[in-house]
Amino acid sequence: MPIRRLFVRGDDGIASFFPKVFNIIIALLLFILFFVFSIKRLGMEFDFSFLWSFRFRLVQGFTATVALSLASLAVSLLLGFLSALANNSRVLALSYFSKVYVQFFRGTPLIMQVYLFFYIIGTAWGVENRFLAGVLILSIFEGAYISEIIRGGIDSIDPTQLEAAKAVGLKSGQTMRLIVLPQIIKRTLPSLAGQFASIIKDSSLLSLISVIELTQTIREISASNFALFESYIFLGLLYLSLTFPISIYTRYLERRYSYEN
Repeated sequence: MPIRRLFVRGDDGIASFFPKVFNIIIALLLFILFFVFSIKRLGMEFDFSFLWSFRFRLVQGFTATVALSLASLAVSLLLGFLSALANNSRVLALSYFSKVYVQFFRGTPLIMQVYLFFYIIGTAWGVENRFLAGVLILSIFEGAYISEIIRGGIDSIDPTQLEAAKAVGLKSGQTMRLIVLPQIIKRTLPSLAGQFASIIKDSSLLSLISVIELTQTIREISASNFALFESYIFLGLLYLSLTFPISIYTRYLERRYSYEN
């Protein structure tokens, strides 16, 4: 194999397996070496051995983050789907309520929403369970993004398909179930999978209201031994272990469901 083919894509824009793996390894090594060199310049030495004594707490925090993310994904999918349908509703009140919901939650930072909905709205309505409050806050926030993903999927369907469904006598419910939903799933699944990675990362902000998930666990551990850098580097690796497989799966879905109308 010529040396040039190790580093350059073919004329078809596709790299073969060995050059792809070879260049991924080079990229990872450069990335790691950059951080190692930066650490050496500061004269810092890291010791991660203390984390072993907190292994059970870390497992609990990791499990809580996964549970929190999965629950928020389910609720946000429901909210996003309902919001997308309301956005296209002929009832103006529903349509504009959906638009206001999406604009507000997409246009304001999650950190503000965490404080607003837990300490004000949550207190007013008696929501005392912090895990439940975290799921609701994260679901409402992510639901606004999912709403736009689903709305885009609905709008991408050719109107002639809906007209054809009416012509053959399909009712609105049948059209949604047999024609619209199968296409929406195919067109939005890669984006929804990517949004799940965002849910996992955004769940870290729930440590602000002391939800005992991964970030809050690391905050408590670092406060007890002052090993701040080691704790948060390890935290980043734990989140990466969750989001990286999802990112790879998202790329697979994008290729799997890539097709022209």
